[in-house]
Amino acid sequence: MQYKSQAVAKPYFIAAIVLFSSQVLFGLIMGLQYLIGDFLFPHIPFNVARMVHTNSLIVWLLMGFMGSAYYLVPEEAERELHSPKLALVTFWVFFVAAALTVVGYLSVPYATLAKVTGNDLLPTMGREFLEQPLITKVGIVLVALSFLYNISMTFLKGKKTAITKVLLIGLWGLALMFLFSFYNPHNLVRDKFYWWWVVHLWVEGVWELILGAILAFVLIKVTGVDREVIDKWLYVIITLALVTGLIGTGHHYFWIGTPEYWQWWGSFFSALEPLPFFAMTLFAFNMVNKRRRDHPNRAATLWALGTGVMAFLGAGVWGFLHTLAPVNYYTHGSQITAAHGHLAFYGAYVMVVITMISYAMPMLRGRAANSNASQVLEMWGFWLMGVAMVFITLFLTAAGIVQVWLQRISTTPLSFMAAQDQTVLFYWLREIAGLVFLIGLVVYVLSFFKDRHFASQ
Repeated sequence: MQYKSQAVAKPYFIAAIVLFSSQVLFGLIMGLQYLIGDFLFPHIPFNVARMVHTNSLIVWLLMGFMGSAYYLVPEEAERELHSPKLALVTFWVFFVAAALTVVGYLSVPYATLAKVTGNDLLPTMGREFLEQPLITKVGIVLVALSFLYNISMTFLKGKKTAITKVLLIGLWGLALMFLFSFYNPHNLVRDKFYWWWVVHLWVEGVWELILGAILAFVLIKVTGVDREVIDKWLYVIITLALVTGLIGTGHHYFWIGTPEYWQWWGSFFSALEPLPFFAMTLFAFNMVNKRRRDHPNRAATLWALGTGVMAFLGAGVWGFLHTLAPVNYYTHGSQITAAHGHLAFYGAYVMVVITMISYAMPMLRGRAANSNASQVLEMWGFWLMGVAMVFITLFLTAAGIVQVWLQRISTTPLSFMAAQDQTVLFYWLREIAGLVFLIGLVVYVLSFFKDRHFASQ
């Protein structure tokens, strides 16, 4: 059954894809700046391109999560959204704030931006992924409170399901962990200790709950498997995710001045972190194999299966490669870390948001699926982006291995820049793979217009 208020998800999905495109473009700019150091300098310095690249990722994924929740919760609760108008106001506040922040990054020196946005009142800027001005961070908190109020009231007044319970826990956890972005102690060890409470406990903690809930919802819809079966899988996955992810935060505490026992705790529980992603892969394929219906939306089913596989490879396998303390001693902060980050974010979170968009957008137009031609185009986008991301990861991994060997293991270690000079080939190959990824994204976006399924009714 469709609910009229689910339509508020559409602008969130559109904005998410726009910001995703921005993220990819700035990623390509950064890739060229690795090879041509003064490319676009001084107009877009590397540090600014990196801020836009990473901040766009965070904002568009949050947009995708919010749109997914606005679509999912009314259907699961079997009632209209508490306040569709509030959802639309929240969207515009969030989108305008994000756009103005990016304009600020691009047009004003970062130190000046900090001065004019009140960073002297409560210093919060200058930390990786949390570069947003104080006023933007406050805006994010207000947007999150508005969003959570709207979703929670809808949940409380309607039917409660395992999917919405897990989703709400993940969303509330996301908001609570973000509050640590306002805590910026002078002690560098303490700063990094709590900084990871935002970054790690998002991507390897509460975001995994959101991922599991969205994936479970889509699989119920496209497979027709009994909800009780999917609920059991969901509870197993989130238990594994929380047990391994929370204590696994310790793999970030190896070399920042924390007690030595974190090397044991971090290594052991981090080694278990592939388990929830492996379970998620088994979950997706089992549900599709046991399906009771052949849903016409083959593209959404493909995205769902791809999410499980790529999340396991990126977050699980590539995470495990350098998570043990004796290995991380050499690989910490190398291009191996970048390889893991790219595949993990794409596999776990980018793909699950696209899975929901692929399923929900046709439904918002009153049909179960787009035309065959549109789905074929979308699936071409899936394969181009997926294969390109695998090669980006492989090239970064190769660059990281060369870097670690020449700079950290060799009996005659090279300086950082000398070691980087030996990895130039891999950076060129990474840039070529990035261009293929961009082509895949363009093909994916074109599939939207094949049936005009982003057009208003």
